[in-house]
Amino acid sequence: MATTSTTEPDGPERKYTEAEIKEENRRIRHLRRLVDFSMALIAQSPMSLEEAQTVVRGVRRHAVELFPGKEETFDLIYTPRFRRLIAEKFQLL
Repeated sequence: MATTSTTEPDGPERKYTEAEIKEENRRIRHLRRLVDFSMALIAQSPMSLEEAQTVVRGVRRHAVELFPGKEETFDLIYTPRFRRLIAEKFQLL
């Protein structure tokens, strides 16, 4: 069984098993599909601004379930994409 090691910022080196790496990659793919689907849904559906914001909140909630403690990462990567899409769709610029 293959392992990969990383050094944690506040602790000792951590070894990850191949199974852990595969699971992490599966969760990343799932989140990407969810984000892509949600962005397409917002862009192409006749929904209100409030409904679009509800979709974004749901995606964020699900992302935090998949990756506990990574709220800031979601906010850095995905929130700006959703904001741009919503601003463009609802002409909020």
